[in-house]
Amino acid sequence: MAKAFKFELVSPERLLLSEEVVEVVISGTEGEMTVMADHAPTMTSIKPGIITAVRPGGEREQFVVFGGFADITPEGCRLLAESATRVADLDRNDLLRRIEAVRAEIEGARDHETRSRAEEFLGQLTTLEGTLLPA
Repeated sequence: MAKAFKFELVSPERLLLSEEVVEVVISGTEGEMTVMADHAPTMTSIKPGIITAVRPGGEREQFVVFGGFADITPEGCRLLAESATRVADLDRNDLLRRIEAVRAEIEGARDHETRSRAEEFLGQLTTLEGTLLPA
């Protein structure tokens, strides 16, 4: 059986999860990664996506995260999210509002760098929308 470690998922609004898990799958900006006990120290940015925490009994819990960063050590993982919610609690209208707000940001972008960042974020949000909210 896999060794458990401490995982915390924190958003500005609240602590969403703080418990022992055996695995966490994170949507890092450099790609999806699985964190397990005794992981090498790593710090990574998080892109909008789904985070999956696996408890020692095998039960999985999923969260939607809208950016942030993860601090991973051999003893645990702390994910500080810009915004997060349980997949089961996701409000479709909230996700659609976020997408529209980013589209407006692209339209009003004053420089290439701002537009590029917003377009990348829009791509991540629309991919997330396609994953979570089938047509």
